[in-house]
Amino acid sequence: MNRLPALRRAAVREWGPLFTAVRQRLAARGVRALALTQTAVALTAVIQVTQNQAWGYGPVRSLGAVRAEDPLALALLRTPLSLFVPALDLPVWGALAQILLVFGVAEVCLGRWRTLAVAYGATLAGTLYARTGVALGPGTFPGLPASDAQVVDTGPSAAVVGLAVYVCHQRRAWFTGALVVLAMVVEVLVKDNLAGREHLAAIAAVLVVCGVREWLGRRRGSRNPGTVVRTCGPAEVGPGPGRRR
Repeated sequence: MNRLPALRRAAVREWGPLFTAVRQRLAARGVRALALTQTAVALTAVIQVTQNQAWGYGPVRSLGAVRAEDPLALALLRTPLSLFVPALDLPVWGALAQILLVFGVAEVCLGRWRTLAVAYGATLAGTLYARTGVALGPGTFPGLPASDAQVVDTGPSAAVVGLAVYVCHQRRAWFTGALVVLAMVVEVLVKDNLAGREHLAAIAAVLVVCGVREWLGRRRGSRNPGTVVRTCGPAEVGPGPGRRR
């Protein structure tokens, strides 16, 4: 019986700030707060339908499919669209649900442009890792077999994983963030493939960014002891200057 209040307090500590930020932002702006998320879901759905058509498969591959064997300049040009090219061998509804949930929460907590930047950075980290891993070869731990050079990158999943870890760090949802990282590690241990490795590369890149943000925040705090270092994003709604606290 005594466990229920303890679990409830733990849940409030873990998800309370995140839930409050999402609820306040949606109450203030409605669906306009999810413009990027709606666009991402619609674009992914359209690309999925297109690439399953005889006339659409080639153009989607040419514009949004990134492989380690591609010239770097061409891969970089394709990377932005590759965020929204779902894997052909997986159910698209899973990808759409992930984008709707994770992009939606991130857009509310981080703002539109930071969400897009983190998503792109995570995807780019996976893309660059694939090239590096193939170059290193299978003889080293981060290395990849030469055959992986012809495998298409993960699409939106690396962006989703990166955003999830970033939001968990920003809102101090440590347990949830650890679960995401653990799930990706287990994925690689169970089925060691390029997609799983790219997920880990995306997480590593995001964790580096989070570490730098923490260091800069502490540095600013040490220089100005009287100031409060904000860890929440621009979407948080707080009391205005004329409101009572």
